[in-house]
Amino acid sequence: MEPKSLNPVAELKSAGKEYLTGDQTIVALHPTTLQFREGELTLIIGPSGSGKTTLLSLLGCVIYPTQGDLWVAGNHVNKMRANDLSRLRLRTIGFVFQNFNLLAPLNAADNVAMPLQLQGVPRSDIKRRVDAALEMVGMNDRRKSLPRQLSGGQQQRIAIARALVTNPKLILCDEPTAALDKDSMGIVMRELRTLADQGKSVAVVTHDPRLKEYAHRIIEVENGFAREVDHFV
Repeated sequence: MEPKSLNPVAELKSAGKEYLTGDQTIVALHPTTLQFREGELTLIIGPSGSGKTTLLSLLGCVIYPTQGDLWVAGNHVNKMRANDLSRLRLRTIGFVFQNFNLLAPLNAADNVAMPLQLQGVPRSDIKRRVDAALEMVGMNDRRKSLPRQLSGGQQQRIAIARALVTNPKLILCDEPTAALDKDSMGIVMRELRTLADQGKSVAVVTHDPRLKEYAHRIIEVENGFAREVDHFV
């Protein structure tokens, strides 16, 4: 059966990344051509040092490609200035990290509100959007809780709500389940899969093969080479 046709949110065209250390060139990611499409959860899997984090950093517009071209939400990243790139990240991309990166003095609702405050969204609109994001991950009842009062799985769900609150086209997750127990892992991955089923493009970096069951497609990265190995309709 042919994969379903979906609109690309991000696209690499022979895009690669190299670093110069002294007189030596380190190839972090060889020229790669891939699309990341709406309505798909893409698993990027590989061992430590394989190049998967470099691929995620390119998609997140944190680094520029050394060669080839990168497009995100219709923007040619290679030609963008740093401040334009910052705006693109803030408005188009949601990030979910392994260690949650919640601000300890702020409660759950205030952590989720932070990206909207950075965007200058009116206060009345912030409350409505924060409520909707917390409801989506089933955490409205913990909105006043501080991060230290939440379990690892609950903190990660707050982090997902924070990534969602700006309504990004692309959600990038760096080892989002590494710090979680099996039950929490399942809850978080089912939520990410639901977001993809609802039309988001979700990319999850992991070294854990147990996450394969939640993916629409799987990209394997090894020694700086990335290739699609599975696509499920």
